Amino acid sequence: MSALHRPDRLAPGARVAVVAPSGPVPEERLQAGLDVLRGWDLDPVVAPHVLDRHGELGHLAGTDTDRAADLQHAWCDPAVDAVLCARGGYGAQRMVDLLDWEAMRAAGPKVFAGFSDITVLHQAFATRLGLVTLHGPAAAGVDFIKNARTQEHLRATLFAPETVRTLASGRPALAPGRARGVTLGGCLSMLASDLGTPLARPGARDGLLLLEDVGEQPYRVDRLLTQLLRSGWLDGVAGIGLGSWRDCGPYPELRAVLADRLGGLGVPVVEEIGFGHCDGALTVPFGVTAELDADAGTLTLDEPALR
Repeated sequence: MSALHRPDRLAPGARVAVVAPSGPVPEERLQAGLDVLRGWDLDPVVAPHVLDRHGELGHLAGTDTDRAADLQHAWCDPAVDAVLCARGGYGAQRMVDLLDWEAMRAAGPKVFAGFSDITVLHQAFATRLGLVTLHGPAAAGVDFIKNARTQEHLRATLFAPETVRTLASGRPALAPGRARGVTLGGCLSMLASDLGTPLARPGARDGLLLLEDVGEQPYRVDRLLTQLLRSGWLDGVAGIGLGSWRDCGPYPELRAVLADRLGGLGVPVVEEIGFGHCDGALTVPFGVTAELDADAGTLTLDEPALR
């Protein structure tokens, strides 16, 4: 697995498009997120269908066609320097195959950020565009709006990425050792549901897999990890970094599942690196070469996420 192309970092005045590929977006949260971006001297623009609701399917932010069109138009607009997702939820799988990847590749690289359901798009951007993406907070997310740590880490990643090359855990290793590889991953349930689709990564071989999830009980996490194991998707993985597991049951029970399913891989596993569905969530790039040191509890990027 090779490192992917890094987009350019942002500068004051950069235009940032906000899109909604997945679930519906509360207007008051969107406005609060836009205020944060304006406070960074960015120029946020909202895609036309961000506040839409699908007439029959209330869990979607507008129709699949409109959500795909918003993302495509934002990406192909030469005046836009970055595309940020307004929220996760569900829906990216329904629109990802509607994107014109040839046109998006021709538009050139730029920053793309989001998390949770956006895991599907992170995979597609890697396989179709060969591009580093940012697993980071949603522009209309509660944590982004209210948590200074989350805001500052994303801001540093966008403007001064050399200052945030190491993420640290405060817990002992789930499995000891060191490993090097290219970062990939995201929300466990989305990775499992993306298996076998045309835009998914074929596997995690030689990579550093970063996993998190929300609202999945320990037996469901067991099922999801077992699916990745049985499919061969985890064959040859170099190391694993775990983020947050909010509302995934009592952590001792969940930890037992993680140790049982991942401990037998014979690779280092680090817990609670601080990304995902948690207060103060950090931004982590996918597609960069890094070192995972489970004994020290650190993930260190070889180079900044953005150029």
